[in-house]
Amino acid sequence: MLQSRTTPLFVLAASILLGGLSASFAQEDGLLLTGEAAFGDWRDDAPGVRRLIRPEDLPEPGASRSSSNSAGVVAAPSGALPSVPDGFEVSRFASDLQSPRTIRVAPNGDIFVAEISANRIRVFRTTGAAREPSQTSIFTDDLDRPYGIAFYPPGDDPKYVYVAQSGSVVRFPYRAGALEAGGPAETIVNGLPIGGHWTRDLAFSPDGSQMLVAVGSASNVGRGLEGPSPEQIADFEASHGLGAAWGSETDRAAVLAFNPQGGDKRVFASGIRNCSGLAIQPATGIAWCANNERDGLGDNLPPDYVTRVLDGKFYGWPWYYIGDNEDPRHAGARPDLAGKITIPDILIQPHSAPLGIAFYDGDTFPDEYHGDAFVALHGSWNRGSRTGYKLVRILVEDGVPTGAYEDFMTGFVLDADSVWGRPTGVAVAKDGALLVSEDGNDTIWRIALQR
Repeated sequence: MLQSRTTPLFVLAASILLGGLSASFAQEDGLLLTGEAAFGDWRDDAPGVRRLIRPEDLPEPGASRSSSNSAGVVAAPSGALPSVPDGFEVSRFASDLQSPRTIRVAPNGDIFVAEISANRIRVFRTTGAAREPSQTSIFTDDLDRPYGIAFYPPGDDPKYVYVAQSGSVVRFPYRAGALEAGGPAETIVNGLPIGGHWTRDLAFSPDGSQMLVAVGSASNVGRGLEGPSPEQIADFEASHGLGAAWGSETDRAAVLAFNPQGGDKRVFASGIRNCSGLAIQPATGIAWCANNERDGLGDNLPPDYVTRVLDGKFYGWPWYYIGDNEDPRHAGARPDLAGKITIPDILIQPHSAPLGIAFYDGDTFPDEYHGDAFVALHGSWNRGSRTGYKLVRILVEDGVPTGAYEDFMTGFVLDADSVWGRPTGVAVAKDGALLVSEDGNDTIWRIALQR
C-alpha cells in the first residue's frame, strides 16, 4: 500500500490557532514555528511544519509540572499509513520484526537491522528499487541488546561488521554480499558500563583510524556526586574529560574513542546524557549525536537535541543544560564549568526522545535534501502533552546546521493516549529511498519519490 499525503497550510494554521499558539511563516518554506509555538505537541505535527527552538526560548525550571504520561501502543488501524510530504510515497517494507532499532546499509546495498528483543542482527536484500525485500537472513544472534552497527574499514570493501551491544563491542568477519557472519564474534572492547541507558551506537572516522562509541548515563541527572575536592575533580577530568561525572557515571554520558582494535581508549566528548544516535556527516567527517536530555524539570525543559560532537567539548550533563543553565538539582556544585559548555546545534521539542540519525547522501530525493539529516523521534513518557513519534529532517546549509528542523513523516499518534508507531532508526537505501524502523508495531517503512 502506498500513500502520499500532506496537510494543507490552512489546516495547519487552523490547528495551531485552536491550540492557542502563534506562528510565523518562513518566506517560501511553509510553516515555521518559533518561540512558545515551537514547543507544541502532536496536534501541530504534519509534513512540512518547521520548528526553531532557541536557547533564549527556554522556560524556567518547574514552569510546568513534570508529567508521567506513557503512550499506549495499539495495533495499527486497518489500512493506516503515516503521512509524508507531497511528491513522496510511503510503503511497508518489512513487518513482524522483534523490536527493530538501528538500520545500517552495507556498501553493496544489503540492509542490516538490529532486532533488540531477539538479540540478533538481520539482513535484508533487495533488487533494484524494490518496495519489499527479496531475501532475508539472520546475520548473527546470541548478542546482548545489539544496537550500533558499522562496517570496517570504511569504503566499498569492508572486512568486518562491528556491533556495539550493552557491555561490549564485537566484530564479525565479513565479505561483500555475505548474509551470515563469516566467523564467531571477536570482542574488541570489553567492559563498557552496563545498566541505565543501554543503547550503544558506534561509528568510524572517515579514514578508519578512530572508532567512536556512545555510552549513555546510568541515571537521569547523576547520583553520588558529592564529596571530591576541586583538586580531585581536576585530576579526574584530566583523564575523563571536562565536566565528566564520576562514580557510577564514569565513562558515561559520553562519546568514547578507540582505535579499531579497541585500544587507545579516551573520552572524545563529555556531558552528553544519552547519545542514542551517532553518525558521521559525509560532507565534513564530523560526528553528530541525537541526544535524549534529562527528565523532571517540566514539560518544556530541557529540549532534546541533535548536534555536532567536537573532540574535547563538554555539553553540560549533569550540571548544566543548553549552555549556562544550571540544573537546580546541582545548584552551586560546579560554578567552575560556567562558560565552558558547548551549546548544541538543533534543539528538539523536549521529551521527543531522538534515536537514529542518518544523512541523506542518495541521489533520488530533490537536491535540497542532499546533505540534510533525518532523525527518528521515539517519543517519551515524561510529557503531559505528547511529542515525538515521527521522523524529522534536520536542515543543513553548506554543511552547517541552521538550527531548524522539519516534520517529514508523521501520523503515528491517534489521540492524547494512543500511538501506533514509535520510530527508532533511519537509513538511506542504495536506491535513495529512506528506511525507517519503528518498534511500536515492529515495522520498517520505506519512503521514496512517487513513481
